[in-house]
Amino acid sequence: MKSLHILLGLLLGFSLAQGAHAHRFAPSLLNVQEIAPQQYNVVWKTPAQGVSNIPLRPLWPETCTVTNASEPQLEDTGVVTSWQLQCEQIGEEGLVGQTLGVSGLGANQASAMVMVSLLDGRQYQQVLSTEQAEFVIPAESTAGDVAGNYTWLGMEHIWGGFDHLLFVFGLLLLVGGGTRLLWTITAFTLGHSITLSLVTLGFFDYPVALVEFAIALSIFILAVELTRTAKHDMLWRNPWWLAGGFGLLHGMGFAGALAETGLPQDNVPLALLFFNVGIEVGQIAFIAVVLAIWFVIRKPLQPWQDRLLPVPIYILGSLSAMWCIERGLAALAA
Repeated sequence: MKSLHILLGLLLGFSLAQGAHAHRFAPSLLNVQEIAPQQYNVVWKTPAQGVSNIPLRPLWPETCTVTNASEPQLEDTGVVTSWQLQCEQIGEEGLVGQTLGVSGLGANQASAMVMVSLLDGRQYQQVLSTEQAEFVIPAESTAGDVAGNYTWLGMEHIWGGFDHLLFVFGLLLLVGGGTRLLWTITAFTLGHSITLSLVTLGFFDYPVALVEFAIALSIFILAVELTRTAKHDMLWRNPWWLAGGFGLLHGMGFAGALAETGLPQDNVPLALLFFNVGIEVGQIAFIAVVLAIWFVIRKPLQPWQDRLLPVPIYILGSLSAMWCIERGLAALAA
């Protein structure tokens, strides 16, 4: 278990070297809606802060003509631009059978969701990535497409959300392995599944900035608990209460990410289910990798484990405290 603390310290130190900030899941979204035969309204939302000088740009058939374009508008953490397209030269089927895409995904190591809505009610969704930067609109969409795309989005979110991963890391340090880990992670899963579903389905809303602050605070509280030497109170004996309660907060963060991406209106329950499945698959994979690395390095690090043991907890507390200040100020300004 001591080696696991050390592993966290090493990984957090590497993360600090890359830049100590929490990544907020913000995939680009290309939303294409048919408003009249061969006429389309296109909305493009992409993160305001990129990781490359090469911009992300939507692509559509060259024969389509832009008849109206708006100036880019800053909305939350993204920039939104819209166009109207006239696509008379591509035939009566319109965009069906045509290619949509996004340039710059490889340079930015990013992904994008393409959503297409046609007048006859057909809807399509496709996740574009560095491996697949284009999407040919098919004649029909399938439930399998929705399941696969939203599973991948869920996995991408948990892997890209450094603050969420830190909380899972902290739970792992708190309980170790075995059945306690199983019950604690299950409680976290139930907690975030509840709020993810309720918020996405519109049962209640929440102040985004305040929830972001509360997520950072949950990591700080977990770090404080890890510094305690008396580990026999109710919280240490029953860590699933802490995991489940804070899971409710993290679920609202997941819901915000899903709201930015959007849901297919004809398959909302399916997309919601598999987005949650993707989060769980990514979370389990993350834990499995950490435990595998721990198994490999625990013996080599054993001579230094007493000196290195406090390091990960201090880094965890420092990062979460920094996020609390940063997000708290943002919440006050909202």
